[in-house]
Amino acid sequence: MATWRYSAMPSGIEAVSGCNAVARLADFDRGRNGGGRKGIKADRLMLMRKWQLKPMKRSFSVTNASSDQQRKVKDPITQQEESVGRSNPFPPDAASIASSIKHHAEFTPLFSPDKFEPPKAYFATAQSVRDALVINWNAAYDYYERLNVKQAYYLSMEFLQGRALLNAIGNLGLTGAYAEALSNLGHSLEKIAAQEPDAALGNGGLGRLASCFLDSLATLNYPAWGYGLRYKYGLFKQRITKDGQEEVAEDWLEMSNPWEIVRNDVTYPIKFYGKVLTDSDGKKQWIGGEDIKAVAYDVPIPGYETKTTISLRLWSTKAPSGELGLSVFNSGKHTRAAEALYNAEKICYVLYPGDESLEGKTLRLKQQYTLCSASLQDIIARFERRSGTNIKWDEFPEKVAVQMNDTHPTLCIPELMRILMDVKGLKWKEAWNITQRTMAYTNHTVLPEALEKWSLELMQKLLPRHVQIIEMIDEELIRTIVSECGTADSNLLEKKLKQMRILENVELPAAFSDLLVKRKASPVAVSTEESGESEDDEKVEPAGRKSKSVKGCIKGKKKKAPEPVPEPPKLVRMANLCVVGGHAVNGVAAIHSEIVKDEVFNDFFQLWPEKFQNKTNGVTPRRWIRFCNPDLSKIITSWTGSEDWILNTEKLSKLREFADNEDLQAQWRAAKRNNKLKVASLIKEKTGYVVSPDSLFDIQVKRIHEYKRQLLNILGIVYRYKMMKEMSASERNKKFVPRVCIFGGKAFATYVQAKRIVKFITDVGATVNHDPDIGDLLKVIFVPDYNVSVAELLIPASELSQHISTAGMEASGTSNMKFVMNGCILIGTLDGANVEIREEVGEDNFFLFGARANEIAGLQKERAQGKFVPDPRFEEVKKFVRSGVFGSSSYNELLGALEGNEGFGRADYFLVGKDFPSYIDCQAKVDEAYKDQKRWTRMSIMNTAGSYNFSSDRTIHEYAREIWNIKPVELP
Repeated sequence: MATWRYSAMPSGIEAVSGCNAVARLADFDRGRNGGGRKGIKADRLMLMRKWQLKPMKRSFSVTNASSDQQRKVKDPITQQEESVGRSNPFPPDAASIASSIKHHAEFTPLFSPDKFEPPKAYFATAQSVRDALVINWNAAYDYYERLNVKQAYYLSMEFLQGRALLNAIGNLGLTGAYAEALSNLGHSLEKIAAQEPDAALGNGGLGRLASCFLDSLATLNYPAWGYGLRYKYGLFKQRITKDGQEEVAEDWLEMSNPWEIVRNDVTYPIKFYGKVLTDSDGKKQWIGGEDIKAVAYDVPIPGYETKTTISLRLWSTKAPSGELGLSVFNSGKHTRAAEALYNAEKICYVLYPGDESLEGKTLRLKQQYTLCSASLQDIIARFERRSGTNIKWDEFPEKVAVQMNDTHPTLCIPELMRILMDVKGLKWKEAWNITQRTMAYTNHTVLPEALEKWSLELMQKLLPRHVQIIEMIDEELIRTIVSECGTADSNLLEKKLKQMRILENVELPAAFSDLLVKRKASPVAVSTEESGESEDDEKVEPAGRKSKSVKGCIKGKKKKAPEPVPEPPKLVRMANLCVVGGHAVNGVAAIHSEIVKDEVFNDFFQLWPEKFQNKTNGVTPRRWIRFCNPDLSKIITSWTGSEDWILNTEKLSKLREFADNEDLQAQWRAAKRNNKLKVASLIKEKTGYVVSPDSLFDIQVKRIHEYKRQLLNILGIVYRYKMMKEMSASERNKKFVPRVCIFGGKAFATYVQAKRIVKFITDVGATVNHDPDIGDLLKVIFVPDYNVSVAELLIPASELSQHISTAGMEASGTSNMKFVMNGCILIGTLDGANVEIREEVGEDNFFLFGARANEIAGLQKERAQGKFVPDPRFEEVKKFVRSGVFGSSSYNELLGALEGNEGFGRADYFLVGKDFPSYIDCQAKVDEAYKDQKRWTRMSIMNTAGSYNFSSDRTIHEYAREIWNIKPVELP
């Protein structure tokens, strides 16, 4: 089938909205493709005259996304060769766009007709842009379907999209045209764009990474989709009060979302609870329980300067209308009648619902299974549709690649097995082979608490069939471990099984019950009858109770009945299941990937070294330089000679040639100051504080967590403030450069220590910012409700950014890459992507401090042994905080975490005290460097020049080539 392309004549848009006319004619072509050629041509000409459209070249192509060269392909209808490549269709002018906006304001209204105020103008503008996207979007759907290409599917619980309007028109190359059109309609593009709420579909770097990846996939013309959940309220909206952080429900969908299209014909059943029956032929049936429906909502993701527009498919949940007990409702028992509807809908209410309660844990597990089941049913339906009548299941991995973004989508593995075996009738061996070849896993953490484990009991209740499959996978793994290790060394085998099994604290399957030889009890030990435990049992002491020695028990005159040792919980290790059930495991920075191989999954690495890879994260240069920092973008384009750097970031390295050029440095400083003025306005609007744009803007914005060490930052600020207060005005003005220290980020609602840190930061700010002795020399700002839109203002204005996590605990980071791209200098530890960033920008352009990753375990051990001697300056700071200078709060719980040598919530696990002296010494070097503005500007330029390797385009090429085995497919 040929693909026709059309361009609307200016007058044609007045008659029938140009985008609509083009789409309607394209629909006509698809619907009439089976008819006679002459009839089609005549009817098409008639419609083109009616709607005033002119034809462009028709073509059919599959091209390499990285090439702009024309090449010849045959049109499948005419069999004539035609030149194809990246095309540049005639863009609509401002008058056409204004007409389209007015059309939507009148005919697809969400507001009353008598006004055209900014909210209404935003929705009409967004709908106008969506029209342009729908043409390419539908073409991508159709093209991938007909070519039956291998497609990648990126599953993530988070997609932190940010605002879509400026990104979409920027990718379409229509920013100027839309700005002019809106100006003609009485509005500014900037003001209209500000009406858009951030989509509340994510929390931090995990979700923003996923969104950057989608941008790169579309830009590079890779056939791929994202899958996620359509959260009604997202995480939460953060307010800062005198008590610290307050969480309120996010309202991003309150006035609907103009970018999404509900696909009412794309729904899939999801089951929970119930029971599993076995047919006479041995086939399993999961029946009964709770049934809901997942409904697809699609969001377009346009590529930059390409026709490719891919999908982010989000699932919403509901119960069939028949689930409303109408007779019960009419009897007055309204809540009971609607219980099934509420239970279904609440699955997609909130991102990461609190899981302190059983109900919260159940809801989280329901969310994860909904994402996995609905997405896989959709993927399989597409595979079957594209295969036609000749379905070959062994070819499934040749057409489908599923990437699990962290452990949240782990249930994809048993779910795919369930569908293949129970629904499609495949045998275990064949289904297992298909599953392993299809799935791949990205690990995002080395922190034990973030490696998900689910209660086996809960999972058995909620997903009984999946537990059976997981047990079979666990048994398969045991068989592999025994085969590799042998049984001669029972201690080694026991250790391997303990570390590697998917099921933790679960008895070995019957087939392996006699595998491990039980060691004989020591003759001096209390017998099992007396002690209630064997010598090898792990002792779990009740909280607050001191353990008693065996010797003490024996010497006692009366034998007390031993306290029962609680059985350790039976758990399902989701990360282990990911490693076993997929063909690739990747870390997200070089140091992280080494830790994954050497520590986190070392036993698996020894077994399957070929599975493990590194894929250092990247961020899209479109959103994070081109669109959010237009002043700097113009400078880069001018000095590198073209806009090629937007798609080929290696061109940024050319800036190194001009790093000492005085003209470039002057332009660079002017752009930075202009961005700082915008942030000063934001701070005044959000907090009421007034800051000087001539100060050093020192920024730490990320999720509030102890390992990210916002506490180290604020204690360093407290030390700075204390030093200032002890000096005369002339002394402190000579020693310190003026600083605005900016924080932003959300603490999870139930993470008490993180919320204490937020309150402490705001308390310090309330004192410092009102101190007349200090004035503009130091300001402490906490920007509330940090999100992508706030980041797009803060990052271009940043001069120093803090990435100071305890070494070895940050997997990669992506904000560090965004800051570096915008000419910000980092202060940080050798952790995550900091290591690679420092190598690229140069050691002289990075402020390094702190312990190294390979030292952390030893330092923590020394602390437990009481060998740590704190720096006197650290003790001074704690004493100063406790003096009451920052208010009536004692901060005992906050500071208590930094004290003692052992115990939960004690002993400074994240080594704030250890790194404190190194940190404040490094901050003194920052002051000295900033005083020399020529040196500082050179460092800033070198950071942008060295950021070329941190584009998500590079990362996606590596995933596509080394994990997914997919190729670019450019639309004709």
